[in-house]
Amino acid sequence: MRKSVLISCLLQLGADAAPVVPTEGDETQHSIEAQKLADPTYGPIPGESEIYNYYWGMDRPFPGNISDPILATEQGPPGVDDFTWQNLLSAEWVIFEFYQRAVELFREEDFVTAGMPNTTYRRIQEIRNNEAGHLRIFQNQISPTSVKPGACQYNFPFKDPVSFMALMTVLEISSMAFLTGLVQQPKIDAGKGAMLAIAEVETRHEAWALIDIWKADPFGGPSDTVFPYANEVLDTTNAFIVPGSCPPENPEYPHPRQKLPALSAGKDTPSLTPGSKISLDFTNPKNQPRFDAHGQYYAVFFHGVINASVPIDVSQWPQKEIWVTIPANFETKGVVVAVVATKPGAPTKESIVAGPGIILEQPAELATALLRGGASRALP
Repeated sequence: MRKSVLISCLLQLGADAAPVVPTEGDETQHSIEAQKLADPTYGPIPGESEIYNYYWGMDRPFPGNISDPILATEQGPPGVDDFTWQNLLSAEWVIFEFYQRAVELFREEDFVTAGMPNTTYRRIQEIRNNEAGHLRIFQNQISPTSVKPGACQYNFPFKDPVSFMALMTVLEISSMAFLTGLVQQPKIDAGKGAMLAIAEVETRHEAWALIDIWKADPFGGPSDTVFPYANEVLDTTNAFIVPGSCPPENPEYPHPRQKLPALSAGKDTPSLTPGSKISLDFTNPKNQPRFDAHGQYYAVFFHGVINASVPIDVSQWPQKEIWVTIPANFETKGVVVAVVATKPGAPTKESIVAGPGIILEQPAELATALLRGGASRALP
C-alpha cells in the first residue's frame, strides 16, 4: 500500500487567568452562546452523549462550533490548576481544528485513492469528535474565576491525505511525551487522573495510525518518553497559530512561556535512528540561540524514562553546523525528545537554551521522509 501552576503568585498573575466578571453590555463583544458554556451541564456531556463518538457530519460539532472565549462568571483568585488547564485547552483548540480541517478538506475517496483503508475518513471524523469532547472536558476543569480560552486562527502544513496523516502521526506520538510532563503539573489528584484518561485516548489514536496507515508496529516499548517540561512542547504548536489571531481575552499560551529557539534535525541528516549522526538546525531565523563561545553545552536526549547528554561544540556556530550522535543504546521506538542545555540532563527548564525537537522513531522512515519534504515515500 502507498502511503506526526502560594496564592500570592496566583493573585499577581491573576490578570491573565482571572479576568473580571462580564458586565451588562459585554454581549456586543462576546458570544452569548459562549457564556452559556460556563455552565458545565450545558450541552452534550462527554461520556453521556454519542456526538463525541458517532457524529459523521462535516460541520463543527459542539463545542467546537462556539469558538469565543468563555469569560469568568465569579470574582476571586484562579483555581490552583487553572493555568495548566488553560494551557491544555488552548492546545486542544489547535488539535481539534487540525482534524476539523481535514474533515472539511477531504472525502473518503481521497484517502482510498492515496492507498489507505476505506475506513480512514470515518476514523478521522471519530478522532475529531473525541477532540471536541476534550474541549468540553478542559473547559469544565477551569474554575469559574478564570477565562476559558477561545480559538485562534490556524495554518497547518498539509495539502493532501498523505501529508495530513504524516503530521497527524507526529502530533499524536509526540503528545505522549507532552502528556508525561503535563500530568506532573496538577496539584489536584483528580486533575491528574483526568489527564491520564485523555492520554489513554490519544494512545488509541496513535496506535490506529501506526497499524492501519503505516503498517508499523504500534507498540512503543516498555515506556513512552518522559519529558518533564510540558510547556516547552506546547510552545512548538504556536507554529500553527496565525500571529495576532487569538482572542485578546485569552491568557498567554503557554503560560509561562520561554520562547525557546525551535530545534530540528537538519535536512542534510541522513538518518534519525539511534546511533545516527545528526545536524542541529534552529529553524526560526528570528529566534536563534545565543551561545557563550567559551561555555559548554550539551545535546540532551530524552527517551523512555531516561535521558542521555552528549557534549557539543558551539564555538564555530553558525559558520559551522553542530553535529551530534543520537545515543546508540536507545531503542527504535516511540520518540526521542532533544534539547540543547547548559547542564547535563537539563535538570531545570532554565538550563535549556533551545528545543525541544521531536525525533520520530516509529515509523523511522516517516521521520527522514518528512525532513526531505515528502511523506509519501514512507508509505508501505
